Amino acid sequence: MLKMISKPAVKLVERYLPDPYIFVLLLTIVAAVAAIAVERQTPLAVMRMWGDGFWGLLTFSMQMLLVLVTGFMLASSPPVKRILQKLAGTAKSAGGAIILVTLVSLVASWINWGFGLVVGALFAKELARLVRVDYRLLVASAYSGFIVWHGGLAGSVPLTIATEGHFTADAIGVIGTGSTIFAFFNLAIVVCLFIAVPLVNRLMLPDEKDSVYVDSKLLEDDPAPLGRITRPAEKLENSLVLSLLVGVPGLLYLLDHFILRGGGLNLNIVNFLFLFLAIVLHRTPRSLLISLNEAIKGGAGIVIQFPFYAGIMAIMVQSGLAQSMSEWLISFATATSLPFWSFISAGIVNLFVPSGGGQWAVQAPVMLPAAQALGADISRVAMAVAWGDAWTNLLQPFWALPVLAIAGLKAKDIMGFCLIQLFVTGVIISIGLVWF
Repeated sequence: MLKMISKPAVKLVERYLPDPYIFVLLLTIVAAVAAIAVERQTPLAVMRMWGDGFWGLLTFSMQMLLVLVTGFMLASSPPVKRILQKLAGTAKSAGGAIILVTLVSLVASWINWGFGLVVGALFAKELARLVRVDYRLLVASAYSGFIVWHGGLAGSVPLTIATEGHFTADAIGVIGTGSTIFAFFNLAIVVCLFIAVPLVNRLMLPDEKDSVYVDSKLLEDDPAPLGRITRPAEKLENSLVLSLLVGVPGLLYLLDHFILRGGGLNLNIVNFLFLFLAIVLHRTPRSLLISLNEAIKGGAGIVIQFPFYAGIMAIMVQSGLAQSMSEWLISFATATSLPFWSFISAGIVNLFVPSGGGQWAVQAPVMLPAAQALGADISRVAMAVAWGDAWTNLLQPFWALPVLAIAGLKAKDIMGFCLIQLFVTGVIISIGLVWF
């Protein structure tokens, strides 16, 4: 049945889903018009919000570009490639490859979302070299594992409210991860998704005549041959000592950060880890630079689109549109149903504000007073916002950009499969938030 349903869904999305750049332009127009029509903002005011906020994600844009670049360099290093090849070799069929890449992506994304995006995409490419399988579904499966990130160890919302002095501490105090990430209802949702997401992906595997394959030769790395070293500069470019003199201190810094100072994972630390592991594992600067030149080709979408999303976020937040949407959706909620409506509202807001931390800043002032007034479970409502933020990433191509760049596909190639997962996971998460 899922195979039958997914086929028209894939064709529908392939036909009508535009390139992510067109998608962000359309979202910009929708957000601007809604701010004028609903919030009674003047066109001049909306234009100023948009323009003033346009560069608000520059730091994050660079972080995301580095997620792609450093992750690619690490995965293309000889030792990691051997590990991925060995793991990929355990998949003996197309169905096995789909399940394996989904599970790897789920585990990696639960640990850290940036790690999951890169590892999933690179592992999908490695599997495509060894197994004849529909490449679109393979990459979609790698991306679908991203659904669990906000219920995992790097979830922005649960980590924020577990931090002393967070911006809502006066209202709700500090809520530890035992009530959020490691709460029974959240772990139950994660376990159910670990079962359902791989199974759904497997059941969507198209028949041979409907499958789209990729030539494995196109996925092979083709490093430039190493000629005879004659110049002093070339000796430096191929110096193992130089790489170790820089790479080892970088790794020692990470040991100090985690062990002696008790630091945690964040996006900067993940990128630092990827970069310095890549420096050491590539052994020579030349090998690293060859990988860098290959990785950077896929970063164009991130560079051009993220500023537009920053502008959309500014319109949504400053005009009051995001708050109005959230207030309307929870206006008919009860203590029992509030987590569900919080989840739905977060999913809708996420289409316009695709940032976990940014979305919590927008929705917390609405959701928390509502939870207190209704006597609802605050930790469950907070996780409902977190899951809503993760859920519609299956429809919003913002987070798929690094995956698509690595895989060499377009959003329309994978989003039809992700649309089916959107409905399936939405039901699972909704039931978990209300009944578990």
